[in-house]
Amino acid sequence: MDFEAIEDQDGVRCAWNVLPSTRIEATRGVVPVSTLYTLLKDRPDYPPVMYEPVMCKAPCRAVLNPYCQIDVRGKLWICPFCLQRNQFPPHYKDIAQNNLPPELHPRFTTIEYGLSRRSPIPPVFMFVVDTCLEEEELKALKDSLILALSLLPPNALVGLITFGTMVQLHELGHQDCPKSYVFRGSKDYNVKQIQEMLGIGAGIRNQPPGAQQQPGQFAPQQTYGADRFVQPVEQCEFTLTSILEQLQRDPWPVPNEKRPLRSTGAAVAVAVGMMESAFPNAGGRIIMFCGGPATQGPGMVVSPELREPMRSHHDIEKDTSRYYRKAVKFYEGLAKRTAAAGHAVDIFSGCLDQVGLAEMKCLVNWTGGHMVLADSFVTTIFKQSFQRVFAKDDQDQLRMGFNATLEVQTTKELKVCGLIGPGISANKKTAIVSDTEIGVGSTSAWRLAAVTPQTTVGIYFEVANQQSQALQPGSRGLIQYVTTYQHSSGQYRMHVTTIARNWAEGSSPEVPASFDQEAAAVLMARIAVFKVEADELAGVLHWVDRMLIRLCQKFGDYRRDDQASFRLPNNFSMYPHFMYYLRRSQFLHVFNSSPDETAFYRHCLFREDTSNSLTMIQPPLLSYGFEGPPAPVHLDSVSMKPDVILLLDTYFHILIWHGETIAEWRNAGYHDQPEYENLKLLLEAPVDDAQAMLVDRMPVPRYVVCDQNGSQARFLVSKLNPSTSYNNASQYGGGGEAVLTDD
Repeated sequence: MDFEAIEDQDGVRCAWNVLPSTRIEATRGVVPVSTLYTLLKDRPDYPPVMYEPVMCKAPCRAVLNPYCQIDVRGKLWICPFCLQRNQFPPHYKDIAQNNLPPELHPRFTTIEYGLSRRSPIPPVFMFVVDTCLEEEELKALKDSLILALSLLPPNALVGLITFGTMVQLHELGHQDCPKSYVFRGSKDYNVKQIQEMLGIGAGIRNQPPGAQQQPGQFAPQQTYGADRFVQPVEQCEFTLTSILEQLQRDPWPVPNEKRPLRSTGAAVAVAVGMMESAFPNAGGRIIMFCGGPATQGPGMVVSPELREPMRSHHDIEKDTSRYYRKAVKFYEGLAKRTAAAGHAVDIFSGCLDQVGLAEMKCLVNWTGGHMVLADSFVTTIFKQSFQRVFAKDDQDQLRMGFNATLEVQTTKELKVCGLIGPGISANKKTAIVSDTEIGVGSTSAWRLAAVTPQTTVGIYFEVANQQSQALQPGSRGLIQYVTTYQHSSGQYRMHVTTIARNWAEGSSPEVPASFDQEAAAVLMARIAVFKVEADELAGVLHWVDRMLIRLCQKFGDYRRDDQASFRLPNNFSMYPHFMYYLRRSQFLHVFNSSPDETAFYRHCLFREDTSNSLTMIQPPLLSYGFEGPPAPVHLDSVSMKPDVILLLDTYFHILIWHGETIAEWRNAGYHDQPEYENLKLLLEAPVDDAQAMLVDRMPVPRYVVCDQNGSQARFLVSKLNPSTSYNNASQYGGGGEAVLTDD
């Protein structure tokens, strides 16, 4: 079975592609029945169809799909989920076996509908900018923001909040005399206070009487009085550019041995309060730029005193951090509100120290936003990652969806346990919701305030069938994913994917033969990382080990007490490798990572597809030498040879490592001499491959070029299995560099 072809067609990877027919057999399979689903998978050959979907009667509301039984003579179709008979609508009167609408064709298991409903408001972008920065940093950030204005659609609404010791919400309606509303950074403002201070909210309408909507245009905006602060780019670009150009560093004096007073929490509270008051349930993003930690007001993560260090993992674990719990509670409250209003939060950090991402991670993770960790706003990592947020498709529309809802429908033999990914529960309790929770459970629908063509969620199911309820031979379990979202053009769209998988007896060889070890490893990794957020690491590692042992017991072939006899089928053989690297990865272990870095790594794992997630768990290592073409090699110290070049892709870093001999030849300039053309080609090959990896990755990875024994080679050495350490180097016959280890 070609799992990648199925993923290209439907954006779905299933851990099991033939389902065990009873609950007890599914439990014995160890890896739950689960899927990785990319909500808006790029399918350039299948443009959206511009009509409303045909849906089953309430309460089912499943969408017509190729697995429905149809009666062309009676103009009826039978829903495969609830078995209700439904009449085709009148405009389907010409339907026949040789004249079927696209949604009934077998190749349209995934289809996107352009709905007649349009958003009354274009996408809204609220920039929240930290001004407690060095001059060089602030200038680079201002240049990036001015460039971003040219990347936005002309009708997109933009607003600006700046913060330092105070929080300023800028009016964009006055070109001659810039005005701003100033909020105290040390105070927590609730929605009612923000509405009263700004004169915005549902009680205020600014729609001109008798305004008519033109076809294909946005409806007259109902911004509830917020049009002073948020305006279309085409109208306010000049004003906003001049405000940004004149933006100064925070004027509040910073005494020696103190941090700047930075009111990050108050700024986010003002942005969320204004957006939910003026644009409820309209697509929008709050894009925040942080150059350091919050040091005053709600959500502060460290005191202004420099002698007090930033909290570490140890402080959080032992509960000795004074501010951590309070800040997490504050940001979780804001995250719930902004997700409920349909707005996403993006956080761009440009600081060598931590900025408080560990406390603020829920703002991003619950709303589907981006999180980017850079050392500075001057770096390429920040600049390119920020520009990629506004990437456009062939129709010159932003490659992002807003205010999305994902609903899952299953046949009665399956129940939904939960979702692990960037979203929150929509609290839709139906008959298919399981009592067992994995991730965000007790619902069959979730809200994702923002989605991109890369956004991938893990959805977990359980088999509801008991032993006695035998299934008919050849019967299939069906799952339907329905994503409703606001396209950047303002049109609402419905993206529907329906998949069917055969049932089989638990003892049937079809079940293990259908195992997708790559998808299973990523789905189990998501569960492990979700668990480690709440439980102790030792318990989670024990769980990972126990699950692996049970899987090997069930599907391995071995003789008792004979280690050499152990064999796993080919489609299970890599799974133990993935679990080995997961156990020692930065997703579970926090050693050598700050709380902010850990939050960033876990955020990326929860939103990326199978291929990218596996790159994070077990980074591929390519070796380039004179013997032959580039070849993958083991993540092991024996691969570090003096006469090769290695290319490592950890997803977060792309590293080119030159062996000692190659580095000496390069430094001597041999590659510039015509007779050493092959050395020149060898040096260029990994660079070309690395550039291809950098093209569309978000966030942009750190690019490292280093030599054997150089300081930056530590990025490679830290990922390798130290089979040649200083006390056993001779054991392996001189291959590879000896790695220093704790023993």
